Amino acid sequence: MVANEYDAVIVGAGGDGPVAAWKLAEAGLSVLVLEAGPFHGNEQWPNPHEDSGGEASSSVEDLSGELLDEQFTTREFEMVNKLVFGPADHERGFYFRKFPGDGAILQCSGVGGTTLHYTGNHPRAYPASIDEQGHWPIDYADLVPYYQEIEEMCEVAPAPVTAKEELFFQGADAAGWDLLDVKNVTEPGYRPQPNAIKQPDEKLHVDGDYDGDFTYPEVEGDTLALGNIAGNPHPRGAPFEEKAKRASNVSFVPPALRTGNVTIRPNAFVTDIETDTWFGDDPSATGVEFRDTWSGETESVDAEVVVLAAGAIETPRLWKNADLPENDWVGSGMTIHFGDNVMGLFDGDDLAGRLGKATVDQHQGQDIAARFDYPGIGMLQTVGTTPGLGAILGFGASASGFTFQNDTADAPWDTMGRLAGGRLKELLSGYRRMLQLLVVSDDRPHERNGVTVVPGVSDENGSIPLVNYEPSEGDQQRRDRLAEIGAEILREAGASHVHRSDSPPTALHVQSTMRMGKVVDTACEAYDVDRLFVADHSALANSVGGVNPTNTGQALAARTAEKIVERYF
Repeated sequence: MVANEYDAVIVGAGGDGPVAAWKLAEAGLSVLVLEAGPFHGNEQWPNPHEDSGGEASSSVEDLSGELLDEQFTTREFEMVNKLVFGPADHERGFYFRKFPGDGAILQCSGVGGTTLHYTGNHPRAYPASIDEQGHWPIDYADLVPYYQEIEEMCEVAPAPVTAKEELFFQGADAAGWDLLDVKNVTEPGYRPQPNAIKQPDEKLHVDGDYDGDFTYPEVEGDTLALGNIAGNPHPRGAPFEEKAKRASNVSFVPPALRTGNVTIRPNAFVTDIETDTWFGDDPSATGVEFRDTWSGETESVDAEVVVLAAGAIETPRLWKNADLPENDWVGSGMTIHFGDNVMGLFDGDDLAGRLGKATVDQHQGQDIAARFDYPGIGMLQTVGTTPGLGAILGFGASASGFTFQNDTADAPWDTMGRLAGGRLKELLSGYRRMLQLLVVSDDRPHERNGVTVVPGVSDENGSIPLVNYEPSEGDQQRRDRLAEIGAEILREAGASHVHRSDSPPTALHVQSTMRMGKVVDTACEAYDVDRLFVADHSALANSVGGVNPTNTGQALAARTAEKIVERYF
């Protein structure tokens, strides 16, 4: 049962909220976590998308790997539809966010949030992005102890190498880049991804002769069968906490519940922040109001502190809909790691000489297991997908129209834009001989980019969010440079055809809409509302250099929880 009052109420059980809940509960605080989406793999909700199930979960004994196996398939489109941001009852449709143009917003709802379909990448921020860009009021060194704590909890380790990573490494080396062997990256180079995924069972090594089942307990750890975008339920049959991918529902929710101080209520969409003014001019947060997404009933709960962890779109939306004090930076400064896709098609004979086989087989191994880092510009990542998803990411959308509209005579790629007809068939028929690179740039915070609410356009949770994003000239230049480096690496690896998507802006990594130093102080407490904290990616002061932001968001959430205890408990 949910009580009427807690020491802390956390809004959101995504990538960061469970970290804050665990840290606060470890300090002895009573914590309620309110999550807008469902709770998969929990016996209180055996059919989370069909009926309302229980009210809340406070026991680690509720977690079930068997249920997670039933609810998470390995079919990517099915799981994207199941996890995309919306109520558990999908008969009601998804929650609407307005994103102008051809871009898209990729976020999940449910306990675990977007870590349910992230690919497990857990690098640290580039030190220069925090210490030298002038956006952060704290130092990189302040985050290092929390990085270490998060990496231990998530079992972060260099990703195993399969054919697609080996081919990428060969190309990067031939292009003159160095192999990196550090966590705090200050120079450009390539390396295996630091992934929050359990290492694969040793019997799966390429030199092994294993021909048995890939289910638990025959196989423990990662099964090298992709699946991270689909939630990674591998290995099948494993207990909840033994699933390979250390998404926050697996890595932080169990220890949080084990404290005995945490209650998680899913299907609860927070619509208002309650405040009072006791002394001085600044209001203080005293609790929240929320809707049960199944019944539509509205409830409220009191708290000594309120922690916003609803993500970089919903956190500023909630602030604006709650009619809290005006701050021009609430919702502004959004970064999305303005991205692109570059891919290469390889000849089978050449691959056989390089890899010992005539195929790349991007469907084998971990989804994203190799990277190229360039502090000050961003990164490249190898991407392993199924053919359908790969076609959408690589060929299905472009800011440049179709390939026949683009002259690539002087470009490092052979084609650019959307593919159709014979050329699309030609490339897709070579799917097993393709290597795809994701371009992830270090876009900078600009006040024009961010989240507002649409006057007069509401859903059941209040005015809907309008997301605006226009890259600067510098953002475009950094993305272009990364695309050029990616094309060079593919050529050096032997690609016979290189294609660039020139993708429209896609909010894949969303951060910086409630920036430290602008909206919140160095403890992530709001300047304008006492006892109101932010513990999600929206508090990141910039795009952390263009690296995957999960590790930094979680490290900052852990630090914020400690600051809450220091200030008020």
